[in-house]
Amino acid sequence: MTPRLSVLDLSPIAEGSVAAQSFKNTLALAQHAEQWGYHRYWLAEHHGMPGIASAATSILIGHVAAGTSSIRVGAGGIMLPNHSPLVIAEQFGTLESLFPKRIDLGVGRAPGSDQVTARALRRNLDTDADAFPQDVVELLDYFSSESRRAVKAVPGSGLHVPVWILGSSLFGAQLAAALGLPFAFASHFAPAYMLQALEIYRDTFKPSQYLDKPYVMLGFNVFAADTEQEAVFLASSMQQAFINLRSGRPGQLPPPVFDLWNQLGGAERAILNQVLSCSAIGDGDKVLAEMQAFIAKTGADELMITSQIFEQQARLRSYEITAHVYNAALPA
Repeated sequence: MTPRLSVLDLSPIAEGSVAAQSFKNTLALAQHAEQWGYHRYWLAEHHGMPGIASAATSILIGHVAAGTSSIRVGAGGIMLPNHSPLVIAEQFGTLESLFPKRIDLGVGRAPGSDQVTARALRRNLDTDADAFPQDVVELLDYFSSESRRAVKAVPGSGLHVPVWILGSSLFGAQLAAALGLPFAFASHFAPAYMLQALEIYRDTFKPSQYLDKPYVMLGFNVFAADTEQEAVFLASSMQQAFINLRSGRPGQLPPPVFDLWNQLGGAERAILNQVLSCSAIGDGDKVLAEMQAFIAKTGADELMITSQIFEQQARLRSYEITAHVYNAALPA
């Protein structure tokens, strides 16, 4: 089967803009993505981040699902340690009831924030850090029509919302394989363990009521434009933002700059060399070639494309080019 293409959106807040505009941009991108044939549209939970507007993830998923008609919409992901599994089951049971057979729930074990923010979320940071697997099992049970829980998720019980395990290390791969769940790896920003995680997941996968064989979705950065020079320019916004984040200076998405690479020091270049190993930057032909090479290397069943681009029309154009060249290359 030819791998599907999907969208990961953090609803970025560009410098000089506000969250309200980000939400308008997100809905517009989702509507275009649906027209261009993308399979699903995921939003991610982050807190206390000046450049990310998708903190109230389930609310934003509802906004996107209401403004589209066929594309799957979901979380990539909900950071389960921040929440009671029952509350998440109720939220996504509500979404599934409103938008039947269109909702996905990807869950991760990172808090999506620093410890100060985590405490503000009313998390008990003294609890067992290894509770994530038990929380996932509890969440799955709430969606079951034969739940063993004393409390029922209403809505939620019996709706069988698809649950994915997200990961950027080997832990998520092991858990997804043990539970027989689909696995999404964050190779778009943490590619170091990607190949090892895929090997573990595929080699140890146990078929389940949810999935009969392994299914892998990989994050992939794409910056597509009509010329390679323009694509390199557009990519500099994400590159600056990532350097700022890794340097402890998270901020709003900065405007692009020319010739960023030659303005960076050795440590900053090393940061980008790692994260950009799962990226395609260029015109349509180059983007297609690099996507195909990545699929051949990994055997991905699906690519989740993220394009952190400062200007909305350029971001739309990047996703449009990507879908056009990829779909045009599909077997007749």
